[in-house]
Amino acid sequence: MDFSWNEEQQAFRREVIRFAKEELNSDVVERDLKEEFDWEGWRKCGKFGIQGLPISKEYGGSEAGILTTVCALEALGYGCRDNGLMFSINAHMWSSEVPLLHFGTPAQKERYLPKLVSGEWVGVHAMTEPMSGSDAYSMRSRAERKGDRYVINGSKTFITNAVYADLVIVFANLYPEKGAAGVSAFIVEKGTPGFTISRKLHKMGLRTSPMAELAFQDCEVPVENLLGKEGGGQAIFTASMEWERICILASHLGGMQRMLETSVSYAKERTQFGQPIGQFPAIANKIADMDVRLETARLILYKAAWLKEQGRHPLREASMAKLYVSESCVANALDAIQIHGGYGYMTEYQIERELRDAISSKIYSGTSEIQKKIIAGLHGL
Repeated sequence: MDFSWNEEQQAFRREVIRFAKEELNSDVVERDLKEEFDWEGWRKCGKFGIQGLPISKEYGGSEAGILTTVCALEALGYGCRDNGLMFSINAHMWSSEVPLLHFGTPAQKERYLPKLVSGEWVGVHAMTEPMSGSDAYSMRSRAERKGDRYVINGSKTFITNAVYADLVIVFANLYPEKGAAGVSAFIVEKGTPGFTISRKLHKMGLRTSPMAELAFQDCEVPVENLLGKEGGGQAIFTASMEWERICILASHLGGMQRMLETSVSYAKERTQFGQPIGQFPAIANKIADMDVRLETARLILYKAAWLKEQGRHPLREASMAKLYVSESCVANALDAIQIHGGYGYMTEYQIERELRDAISSKIYSGTSEIQKKIIAGLHGL
């Protein structure tokens, strides 16, 4: 296996980094404090082609393979300091675009994908509920077929991008007696009667990525808004998570690279006791640890992406990548703060925000504990 980028991918990578550095880093500290979403950056990414990376050309995308997509998202994470914007873009791609691309009808794809790819629309999926987090399929949301309509009732929480959602793929149980096999997915557009954004949520990190609760009360959608087939929600969610666990943390690799370079530079410039702090083993060892974690995280994520591109279903490798990259990102952020000392704790140096943003990666798309359960389960445990 050769995980080196070809010339075309390297050129694209350089262009993504240039774009991100020049266009996506304005007022990040201020927007983080105010919990403001970067609409201008979102639209610039749409125009550049980020949201359309894995989508077919007929719908405005570029049909990039998963490895090229990972390459671009890693570069974007390196060049852009707004981790919240990166997270919102990833959530949009993997929870709305990819399910529509792989499970949508021709009419659904034609209606929704061009708007999602261009950045005109914001897409989300609504799975998590107040009483069902890691136990996702124990949801209380219900759907009922009534003639040519489905009627949805329930509530969802921790929904990324929900504040600005134009389209929601909502999961509800159509046949509760079947358990997970009764869960189905439905497309709900903004403005549909009975669908409301009930409460905006405030977070420790990723504060520039909006999050909210959603409510569905006798929300009626036509039968053609069923995504996939009745009872097919589990397959849709699983496929989405496989893409998400591989790709959503690619931008974290870029952030880890940026943190490493920033820490190395600081360790060379900052002097104490008459010499650069990087000359002290305590600091040098942290730099080495950060580098080893980054390289290992990069290799395990690339392998998962490579397997996916080969047509495999790398559940084990995707879970390993999700587990290791997220844990390593938090560890590197902690080391970066320690290397910078008191300055690393200050908002203006933008290191403390890296830690706040990284911690959530151990929770979203399946907690670290769930990833370990999946990996152990594949061994029959």
